[in-house]
Amino acid sequence: MSIPFSNTHYRIPQGFGNLLEGLTREILREQPDNIPAFAAAYFENLLERREKTNFDPAEWGTKVDDRFYNNHAFKEHKPPEEGKSQTSMKEETPVTALESSEEGKEKEEDAAVKIQAAFRGHLAREEVKKMKKADLEEEKTQGNN
Repeated sequence: MSIPFSNTHYRIPQGFGNLLEGLTREILREQPDNIPAFAAAYFENLLERREKTNFDPAEWGTKVDDRFYNNHAFKEHKPPEEGKSQTSMKEETPVTALESSEEGKEKEEDAAVKIQAAFRGHLAREEVKKMKKADLEEEKTQGNN
């Protein structure tokens, strides 16, 4: 007998969402005809860059997410290794930092919109309460006359 519904929740590995977001962004930019081949080439290029620079964007994205939620990930920041060439660091770090800051700005904007909407709703509810109270008082004064 099979169970039609299950409340099993799968845990998504850290960094996996960031990898898929990066792949999705590149697919939307490039609009390839063969998406699986494009994805294979994308991940191959990502692996090559990670091996050359010893920089993992999935790990970096996980730390950014962790910092966003609990601000503990960047307390143990490791300095760049001595053996790396300075040119590769200059090419990789600004692009990744820019992408991370853009993602952070998008999250901040979404949060600001939600906060503003909640506050406007609060103000509107308060205004409705005042209007109802004024109507009740007006009815009482008219009923007394």
